[in-house]
Amino acid sequence: MSDALKHECGIALVRLLKPLNYYKEKYGSAYYGVNKMYLMMEKQHNRGQDGAGFASIKLNTEAGERYISRIRSNQAQPIQDIFAQINERINEEILEHPEYADDTELQKKYIPYLGEVFLGHVRYGTFGKNSIESVHPFLRQNNWMHRNLIVAGNFNMTNVDKLFKNLVDLGQHPKERADTVTVMEKIGHFLDDEVRKLYKKLKHQGYSKVEASPQIAEKLNVAKILRKSSKDWDGGYAMAGMIGHGDSFVLRDPSGIRPAYYYKDDEVVVVASERPVIQTVFNVQFEDVHELPPGHAIITKKNGKTSIDEIIEPLERKACSFERIYFSRGSDAEIYQERKMLGRLLMPEVLKSIDHDTQKTVFSFIPNTAETSFYGMVEAAQDELIRQKNEAILAEKESLTKERLSEILAYRLRTEKIAIKDVKLRTFITEDSSRDDLVAHVYDITYGVVQPDDNLVIIDDSIVRGTTLKKSIIKMLDRLHPKKIVVVSSAPQIRYPDCYGIDMARLEDLVAFRAALALLREHDNYELVEKVYNKCKDQVELQDKEVQNFVKEIYEAFSNEQISDKIAELLSDEHVDAEVKVIYQTVENLHIACPKNLGDWYFTGDYPTVGGNRVVNRAFMNFFEGKKDRAY
Repeated sequence: MSDALKHECGIALVRLLKPLNYYKEKYGSAYYGVNKMYLMMEKQHNRGQDGAGFASIKLNTEAGERYISRIRSNQAQPIQDIFAQINERINEEILEHPEYADDTELQKKYIPYLGEVFLGHVRYGTFGKNSIESVHPFLRQNNWMHRNLIVAGNFNMTNVDKLFKNLVDLGQHPKERADTVTVMEKIGHFLDDEVRKLYKKLKHQGYSKVEASPQIAEKLNVAKILRKSSKDWDGGYAMAGMIGHGDSFVLRDPSGIRPAYYYKDDEVVVVASERPVIQTVFNVQFEDVHELPPGHAIITKKNGKTSIDEIIEPLERKACSFERIYFSRGSDAEIYQERKMLGRLLMPEVLKSIDHDTQKTVFSFIPNTAETSFYGMVEAAQDELIRQKNEAILAEKESLTKERLSEILAYRLRTEKIAIKDVKLRTFITEDSSRDDLVAHVYDITYGVVQPDDNLVIIDDSIVRGTTLKKSIIKMLDRLHPKKIVVVSSAPQIRYPDCYGIDMARLEDLVAFRAALALLREHDNYELVEKVYNKCKDQVELQDKEVQNFVKEIYEAFSNEQISDKIAELLSDEHVDAEVKVIYQTVENLHIACPKNLGDWYFTGDYPTVGGNRVVNRAFMNFFEGKKDRAY
């Protein structure tokens, strides 16, 4: 994606099912779990680079022994920073106490971060905050082991104000309104409540406080706690947690918006945001890694018993399609083929835009993440080239010479590496005109491969804001002097804000929205903007389920092609000599390519939860009122 776009977080949970000595004997190290967590987090660093956190729990510790360790970082390379600190602490302990080196019991007892339950998190700061207090996992502490709660998640809630009010109604005094705090405190409230009820019941049966503790650990109903806690949640989430005595869970939202995958054998239970991460780190096959069903939680008790429990009744599956287009690792077997298909399905429109002249067209991609879709587009172009060769041969079969046949067969599709991002370049000047000139040189381009009468086709993952295209890429490509620049997006037009994790909060930032406004002005229909604003405003006091997305009306008068053509105008200016054409994927083809991920609200405005319509209307009202506030 050429536009800088922050996305969602990544989670990693590992539960060891054997004693630490087992891993030392089989794998040569009692730090097996820590090592796996490092790999799991590094393999998901694409999901979050603003901060990272790690927490561990030791099972069956004695009173007075530390059993929870947590470390967080918001440094430039947070994962490296975390594990450098962990490694330093471990080495310090062993250097000071050489007797720990070969004794797993002593290591577990005295060395921090070593345990049986691990939770890791990589994050993007959706709200631009990157203080250490905003970095997961979050810890809710208590002297009762069962009431300690550690939570980390990949999520965004649309109804934070309601969740905050619910906590106040429960008698709590939350320190802030952030959805992370409200979610953790809600789980914590029902955890406390369940522990109290269990203790009261055990006390009535004659158990002492000391005797009750292991009974509470065994009888604690995590699924029941999650059902009560998540009752009013509205959003997309994969919520992971650990309870002080050793229970762990990961809960997925009922629409399956946010991803979660798991693997289990007799040694480990593993959960992560992406399947290939588990495949690679644990060397298991595709079919061994399972998707956590929407509305379900994978729960592992302290005794190692693992279950998949329905927590919330699943809704229509609306897994985020951006996961497939861009954000997930392309090494997943399904995702790789889906991204190729996205490119292939775009080819008919691309061919139309270049009048099927493949010989006078150079194909390329920007940025590197668009490479897989580029392969699919090229395969379709190769099919077209073969058709053109066959037609040429058949048309000239009566007079075809050996030389002419060789000439026809020698036709090749022209694919080139046109642009390479200069990672060393930094735009350190903030004055607009100077900065824009620097931005135009963020990419190095390959000279000599595009001729003045050539078409240049460039595929991108998506065109969200269009800022980088306008200020850098199109001007850069124009320096090659092509006749026509065709910018192709493997994603459809992004028309609406996302409210479930991706950082697309403001409507006016979206180039498709700006294009629709420009068309309304051209067609003398800009008064529609105020009409939509009034309709949105009239719904403020309605219940969530009654709210409609009236922002759709902004786009209804125009075809996809009209908006794409207007976007092309907005992205080029009088300094660009080449004709610029913009082609977007259709929503219909997106669903053909990615049949399991049908979440398309940012393209269609069809939000999967009731809070989505309220968010998009609030975003439109903010735009109309000139407010820079976020809609969620």
